[in-house]
Amino acid sequence: MRKNPIFRGAATALVTPLNENGVDYPALERLIEWQIAEGINALVICGTTGEASTLTDEEHRQVLQFSMDVAKGRVPMIAGTGSNDTAYAIDLTKFACQIGYDAVLVVTPYYNKTTQRGLVAMFTAVADASTKPVILYNVPSRTGVNIEPATYAKLAEHPMIRGIKEAGGNISKIVETAALVGDKLDIYSGNDDQIVPIMACGGQGVISVLSNVMPKETVAMCQKFFDGDVAGAMAMQMQYLPLINALFCEVNPIPAKAAVAAIGYCDNYVRLPLVTMEEQNRQKLLACMRDAGLNV
Repeated sequence: MRKNPIFRGAATALVTPLNENGVDYPALERLIEWQIAEGINALVICGTTGEASTLTDEEHRQVLQFSMDVAKGRVPMIAGTGSNDTAYAIDLTKFACQIGYDAVLVVTPYYNKTTQRGLVAMFTAVADASTKPVILYNVPSRTGVNIEPATYAKLAEHPMIRGIKEAGGNISKIVETAALVGDKLDIYSGNDDQIVPIMACGGQGVISVLSNVMPKETVAMCQKFFDGDVAGAMAMQMQYLPLINALFCEVNPIPAKAAVAAIGYCDNYVRLPLVTMEEQNRQKLLACMRDAGLNV
């Protein structure tokens, strides 16, 4: 086990509160304060769930800076700086490092994609430019490209590449990756329905959508596992599975934004090409939230 992981437990892939006028900064501040008060282990700002792909460059940087100013070093802060334009990813990574982020999260290139050799070259270029640890983000269902275990093993040799957010869903590949990278890379689940299974493969926790509305419970699930109560952690995994499934019944972060709005922390507003949740699906989501103990 790595002695000093970037974080251990649950990090929220935070939604970015938006409205028709732009970023809702007062709502973002309330949301960050609530997450920290609930005991979240880390925060990821401007990731996929944060709708980074439709933030302007100025908004992206402002949200990163504002979030750092609010958090004030109370939890590890991770900046989403990935792009299918490597030069832009490098520029954002440098900015996040300069303003004090603890790590950056860099997704595989989407749409233009690349080969496995291209992934090594791209991630190496970003890591070479970074002064903070880099977490690789593998989510082939969204990007159309998958990081193979052997590629992880090559990238693990870079001193700045320290972690993996693995959302490929293939447990066999994750086991193979863990065997190849050993303690060189911290593995985090990128799927809320696989938090405990991936920790059983040596994972350090989760970068979570669920924790947007249940931060305390997501942290507790991870902590139970770390404390040796695997059965208790798995019971929580299964208890919250209906809500997890509801949070992904439409494209993320559409349901996540609706859920955070339902508990009063932001408007239910997403930017095109995303549209708000189908009403029948929203009602199912609210029912799952109530069943999970949320007052909505």
